Amino acid sequence: MAAAAAGLTVAVTGPTGDVGRAFVRSLERSREVGRIRAFGRRDVDPAAEGWKKTDYTRGDVLDRDAVTALVEGADVVVHLAFAIMGAPGESGREVNLTGSRNVFGAAVRAGVRRLVYTSSVAAYGFHDDNPPLLREEQPPRGTDAHAYSKAKAAVERALSEATVGSGTEVYVFRPCIVAGPDALMFIGNIPYVQLGDKMPAAIWKLLDAVPVLKPVIPDNGISFQLVHHDDVAAALRAATLGRGKPGVYNLAAHGTLTMRDLADDLGWYTIPVPELAVDLAAEAATRLPFVPEDAQWLNALRVPMLMDVAKAERELRWKPRYGVRETLRATIAEARASQLLR
Repeated sequence: MAAAAAGLTVAVTGPTGDVGRAFVRSLERSREVGRIRAFGRRDVDPAAEGWKKTDYTRGDVLDRDAVTALVEGADVVVHLAFAIMGAPGESGREVNLTGSRNVFGAAVRAGVRRLVYTSSVAAYGFHDDNPPLLREEQPPRGTDAHAYSKAKAAVERALSEATVGSGTEVYVFRPCIVAGPDALMFIGNIPYVQLGDKMPAAIWKLLDAVPVLKPVIPDNGISFQLVHHDDVAAALRAATLGRGKPGVYNLAAHGTLTMRDLADDLGWYTIPVPELAVDLAAEAATRLPFVPEDAQWLNALRVPMLMDVAKAERELRWKPRYGVRETLRATIAEARASQLLR
């Protein structure tokens, strides 16, 4: 068990995801943080993670009593737990909305100083009338045809309802696609190593030996952003320590990418795809019964989702250490080192 020390006590849900692990590492290095209470659904050995200030409890945000115990006496609550894949349908919605409400309500009742929540660029919604550059004053509308987008917008509304008039300082972060070495560890609750087994070694050897059989990525020319999980963690730490003003902040690395950039760094090929083809594929995905939630990401290809991060740089003094291409290449390098890519 971690020893008690002077400094902030920070309660963290979802510490085992890509952002969660980077964030706990960041808190461990902070002299202003004395104790970390981490709460997640996986088995984790704090010693194996190198955590010295962190007490880890296995639990579920749907357990109101467990959540109440987690936040009791905490100075700051950081809510990262969210079901993306591996928990589709009603169970995923319960974790995301009911579980989040449990965390927000418990934090307010406990009188915590600050409440930090990580949302997503998807909360804005994939709408044709979005501005060319999304800024924080744009309301989180979500997209009904995209379960993740709809859920992120709904949780932001729940956060606002739970904290209005409470006196708790609230920070909300909307990162773009989070990448980096830790982002390869899990897809939802499924370890990537299990998914890698679906591509037999003989197939990889064939792809390596015959260049014309390299994978092909469709490219409709739409730009997108990435952000390194360590840079997201740095912004979360700034909020945890009370830097800047409470409010909503966009997070993205400097620069943009296209699918052609992705293919170039992978050593794959691209083929131009007319915008109409993307629209038809996305529309078809929304009409299929029991469509997997990850397939609904086709909607994200319909419109650009580029964000302005000037507010985070100005208010939080946040500056991403990793550029967008550097982040992409670090992610690919780790994928290849882990034999997820060849």
